[in-house]
Amino acid sequence: MRRRLSSEQFDVLVVGGGITGLGVALDAASRGLKTALVERYDFASGTSSKSSKLIHGGLRYLQQGEVRLVYEALYERQRLRRNAPHLVTLLPFLLPILTKDGVVSRKIARALGSALWMYDITGGARIGRIHRRLRKKKALSHMPTMPSQRLASAYIYYDAQADDARLCLALARTAADHGAVIINRCAVTNILRSSDSKANGVTVLCDGESIDVQAHVVVNAAGVWTDAVRTLENGIDPDTIRPAKGVHVTVPWEKVRNDIAVIIPVPKDKRSLFVVPWGPKPDGTFTHAYIGTTDTDYQGPVDDPQCTKDDIDYVLRALNASVTTGITTQDVTGVWAGLRPLVKQVNAADGTGQGGKAARTADLSRRHLVFTGDSGIITVTGGKLTTYREMAQDTVDAALDVLSALKLEHKSKRCQTKNLKLHGARGFKEPQGSGTFDAHLAHRFGSDASVVTAMMDSDARLAAPMVSGLPYVMAEAVFAVTYEMATTLDDILSRRTRSLLFDRSATQQAARAVAEIVAPYADWNTERIESEIVAFNEICEHEIVAGNVTQSDLYS
Repeated sequence: MRRRLSSEQFDVLVVGGGITGLGVALDAASRGLKTALVERYDFASGTSSKSSKLIHGGLRYLQQGEVRLVYEALYERQRLRRNAPHLVTLLPFLLPILTKDGVVSRKIARALGSALWMYDITGGARIGRIHRRLRKKKALSHMPTMPSQRLASAYIYYDAQADDARLCLALARTAADHGAVIINRCAVTNILRSSDSKANGVTVLCDGESIDVQAHVVVNAAGVWTDAVRTLENGIDPDTIRPAKGVHVTVPWEKVRNDIAVIIPVPKDKRSLFVVPWGPKPDGTFTHAYIGTTDTDYQGPVDDPQCTKDDIDYVLRALNASVTTGITTQDVTGVWAGLRPLVKQVNAADGTGQGGKAARTADLSRRHLVFTGDSGIITVTGGKLTTYREMAQDTVDAALDVLSALKLEHKSKRCQTKNLKLHGARGFKEPQGSGTFDAHLAHRFGSDASVVTAMMDSDARLAAPMVSGLPYVMAEAVFAVTYEMATTLDDILSRRTRSLLFDRSATQQAARAVAEIVAPYADWNTERIESEIVAFNEICEHEIVAGNVTQSDLYS
């Protein structure tokens, strides 16, 4: 990939390896455009690995009047279920109706029923299920830790779930399958320009080497770093992004015992949180549950959003108001915090931000924005995880307009991604039973699961558990450095697997064993092994410190 980056002329160069950038790279490559993507850190290392891991329309957006957004998201949800069945799975949601202090009171339950019918009609029913009302006893069976005296009944409706980082990797591998150059640890340091001041490539720093990458069209898909890339382009801060922090907290599943996702109210706030089970076992239980997400203004450094004591207290306060098990900070096994790249009001003429802030980040639209700057760089930002494919299609359409204006010949086709199977989907067969090890591999790797099992068969050490209490095996770590461009221990433990997110302590204890097992495959010597362990432990300790201080203390 690095050799091609320095030697080839590209039609489209994408800056940013999150879900949006990877979607753009796949769309462009599948249309026959010569495509490259560069990512400063690791694929999905920003917002795209720190979402709620839901593929959904967003029921609350109907309440905000964003009917078109919900319709489009539900349409994209169905496409993802068809194109990535190994990654995107059905997830029922329970919406309790409480006698008091709930998301839904008995007084407005009838109105909610109408909203859920609207959700089904808008596109929710494409999943093959429609919402229904549950009696109190049936609702309690889905989360028996709820306070029964406050529960009147509930609604159940259906959406979908996916490991966001795995979805990004599938996009990266599919784009590479279509000939794209996809490379991480490759930071953009400069915008190259032609004699008429139009952008015609970038300079990147890759493995300590500065490389000029030539491209007819440059796409800025850097998420919350969008304005930083535009500053390289224009020399001024355009101030178009308003970051909103979303926090999730992980606890042992036994403390919650929900077998489906549950929506809980935040006391004295007009918000709700998801409680989502994770890590299914064959007996129908789970290893963990995660709770989130918050939606608050963020003023700190975008490179380092952290889950603070205030964030954890907020989430646990909401959780404890909806369960009877008394969950404390001592029960928290993992946390993650991500930043949504919400779009301020933007001046269409020059792409600069304008206007005052909305009352809350939750009130800002989740629609995306695509525009072309004076230098010819195309910027795409905003949007949702679920709608990445549509964002990518709009962006590549804009890239074709630029190529046409440059009078460059290209044989691009119409968008191909609506029915394009992602890597691992072809040959995928739904495994028998839920929560088995075969199901675990199948829903992470799809048809590539056979490669992982072959590794285990060839070396018994690779069949050993990777992290105590989690379903991963050592072969998955080796697969990560062999086939998925994992270059650090953190890549393996945070994104190729989600170990750090779900059990920080157990993952720290396993770090050395994982580093030593992958060392021969990653060409790590003893010094590199030690440096990887130190770097990963620093990440863990930073999380611990952040979780013990308030937001104002952390960034003061």
